[in-house]
Amino acid sequence: MPMNEQPPWGQKKKPTGPEDFLAILIQKIRDSFAGKEQKPKPNGSGAPPPEEQPNLLSSASKIVAIVLAAIALQTAFSSFYTIKPGEVGIILRLGKYNRTSQSGLHFKVPYLEDLAKVDVESVRKEEFGFRTRSPGVNTAFDRKGYAMEALMLTGNKDVIEVAWIVQYKISDPVHYLFKVRDVSQMVRDGSETVTRRIVGNMDFDYVLSNREVLAASAKKELQSQMDRLQCGITLVTLQLLDINPPEQVKPAFNEVNEADQDMKRLINEAEETYNKVIPKAGGSAKKIIEEAHGYAAERINRANGETNRFKAIVKEYQGAEEVTRQRMYLEAMQDIIPHVEHVYVMDKSQQNVLPLLDLSRKTGKEPPAAETK
Repeated sequence: MPMNEQPPWGQKKKPTGPEDFLAILIQKIRDSFAGKEQKPKPNGSGAPPPEEQPNLLSSASKIVAIVLAAIALQTAFSSFYTIKPGEVGIILRLGKYNRTSQSGLHFKVPYLEDLAKVDVESVRKEEFGFRTRSPGVNTAFDRKGYAMEALMLTGNKDVIEVAWIVQYKISDPVHYLFKVRDVSQMVRDGSETVTRRIVGNMDFDYVLSNREVLAASAKKELQSQMDRLQCGITLVTLQLLDINPPEQVKPAFNEVNEADQDMKRLINEAEETYNKVIPKAGGSAKKIIEEAHGYAAERINRANGETNRFKAIVKEYQGAEEVTRQRMYLEAMQDIIPHVEHVYVMDKSQQNVLPLLDLSRKTGKEPPAAETK
């Protein structure tokens, strides 16, 4: 037998691996807490070996070492933390805000600093008047049980159902965590207050035809309210999805809507006829008036011209009466004679009138045209 070997009956079997060591350690801890004593095994001769005194100090020191090792390991692991992309880490030192950590691996003082991770990239959504049952390409919605959220009263005392959504992102993680206890509930309450007030100030037809304007106004007012309360969020969108009358009054509403459409159609037809007839009549009246003004101006100008001509002739006549009279006579004859068809010569010695045969004038008869073969 080699020198360094021991007989199997002179020494206890040592653990061969970490599993055996861990099992023995757990068993010792159980025995130490339960006060269990190990019974000595008999030796080869059949006589019991001498009793050994338990080493309590050794067991306690092992337990303390194990606890200290666990605490050290936990401390090492809790000192480092990782922030994912799209998140920020809020570090509190003794319960007070200390700093903000961006994405990556960071260190914090264990047991003195606490970490709160906030997702600042995800878009959160609040639904009113409905709930999304199965999102996807064919999204399914559930409206049962949410009628009270959608019922509103318009400015002209009509009941209307409005379904809308509010989407927002976290812009200030510190305010989001510590200024308001429940930000999502604050968004719901503020959105309902703003939307109901805006819809309540408008009549039914305006709400139906101007949902984009109302949504923009509600978003602006809600964002102002969230900033005033320091919620730490930024609204992405506020959209009015569905605006309808309640199911109980839909038939009556459709009849009223049809009557309103007929009224608008008749008004449009009347305006079309008015735009055709009235401008035409106005144009005709203006034409007649302008023609009358033109005729009056023509008559006045002609009268003024004849008056000035007569005055000029009188002035010339007063300067040379005989010459002027002769010239006027010749001008008058020049205008009259070309239109005279018969000329008569008056002779004082003759008792009858002698007609003048004017051979230079045409007889008015044309020769017959040659026949064409």
